[in-house]
Amino acid sequence: MTATIFDIQRSSFVDGPGIRTTVFFKGCNLRCAWCHNPESFSPEKQLLFHKNRCINCGKCKEKCAYSLENCDFCEKCVLSCPTVAREICGKEYTTDELLTEILKDKAYYELSRGGVTLSGGECMLRIDFIEELLKKCATEGIHTAVDTAGHVPYEYFKRILPYTNLFLYDVKCFDSDKHKHYVGASNELILENLGKLLRTGTPVWIRIPIIEGVNDTLEEMTKIRHFLATYGAPERTELLPYHKMGEHKYAALGKDTPRFSAPSKEKLAALRAVFEEKLS
Repeated sequence: MTATIFDIQRSSFVDGPGIRTTVFFKGCNLRCAWCHNPESFSPEKQLLFHKNRCINCGKCKEKCAYSLENCDFCEKCVLSCPTVAREICGKEYTTDELLTEILKDKAYYELSRGGVTLSGGECMLRIDFIEELLKKCATEGIHTAVDTAGHVPYEYFKRILPYTNLFLYDVKCFDSDKHKHYVGASNELILENLGKLLRTGTPVWIRIPIIEGVNDTLEEMTKIRHFLATYGAPERTELLPYHKMGEHKYAALGKDTPRFSAPSKEKLAALRAVFEEKLS
């Protein structure tokens, strides 16, 4: 059994408690219009071309036995490029191979009460793989977190609950029509799963990306706050302002770059205050 991973980020401080190793799985069943990891959409390997780095030396074409449009991921064009303009996105791992990578940072987990976070894309689409991996991490005494958008059968949550110490759960929009428009699916299953998960008592951190003109209203945040209170308060609710760090990836994939903005600091502070107020 293998899974395609597009990044292993070490020494992360933003994907759960302590120092963490975050493993990013390829493949996602949502299409957030503002996504900063568009290379995660496809579950397959991809060839990225960073046009702004290319000096038109032609070395990639000299070395490639196939046309660049019919890439077989031999990596000859990547290795021959002097400016790193070409990049293979995605590498196959078995659970044992991935565990070996995770264990390299075990000393940091122990010092900081950190651990491993499985992210994506949507890592829960590879439920058989992550269940096996989480079991192995639990055997090694590693704190585990799963970062998910929750658009999967609840049975998947039940399978990994015994081996998952924390869920990082994305809530994009409370309004279902808005969610369909910007995310590509309704949020009914997502909210239903979140309610069930909160009732298990498992630690959950809610993460809300804040996009100007999409979900940056007091009304939207208040509805989310009341929903969470109905099922049991999460350990933490994080509001994450939109950032542009992933926009260059769209060009590398030959896609149009999304045009969104972050809210002002004043607006973000007002939105965060919604989750700090006492509910009447």
